[in-house]
Amino acid sequence: MKSTSSLTGPFDNIIIPKNSEKTDWEVELGVVIGKKASYVSEEEAMDYVAGYVLHNDISERAFQLERGGTWDKGKGCDSFAPLGPWLVTKDEIPNPHKLRLWLSLNGKIMQDSNTDDLIFNIPQLISYSSQFMTLLPGDVISTGTPAGVGLGFSPNIYLKPGDVVELGIDGLGSSKQTAIAYQK
Repeated sequence: MKSTSSLTGPFDNIIIPKNSEKTDWEVELGVVIGKKASYVSEEEAMDYVAGYVLHNDISERAFQLERGGTWDKGKGCDSFAPLGPWLVTKDEIPNPHKLRLWLSLNGKIMQDSNTDDLIFNIPQLISYSSQFMTLLPGDVISTGTPAGVGLGFSPNIYLKPGDVVELGIDGLGSSKQTAIAYQK
């Protein structure tokens, strides 16, 4: 889950939090909910989709994995959810399960995959989520990221001030963020 303070535009800076050790990137397809959804079946799940958006699901891995409790604290930091540049309506994307997604760090491709590799498809994600919470118009479900995040490299690679992240998904455009250090 992301806090509302994590939401930013597609070309805004990524603020590396105070005491961050392991700020990481994740290109993801965001599914935007179009109408109230509660206890939705997989068969009817796509009826609740308004559209899709490009999402850089920034994560602070030390906060997320090394400090106990839930993952939220590593996902919800300020600026950790750049969305866009556009909301693309579902009628404009014939098959959301067949879209190339990619991410580069300082001009080097780190992630290059396709949404046909998702572990859980969009109907599964909507149905499952709606069993535990009511989804409202404007809610965004991020579908997961392919291989190539900083945590997956040996040695690990994490964002530092001045790094530039560019990412895109077929039909959804591209975005670009620069990492900066937290400032009071």
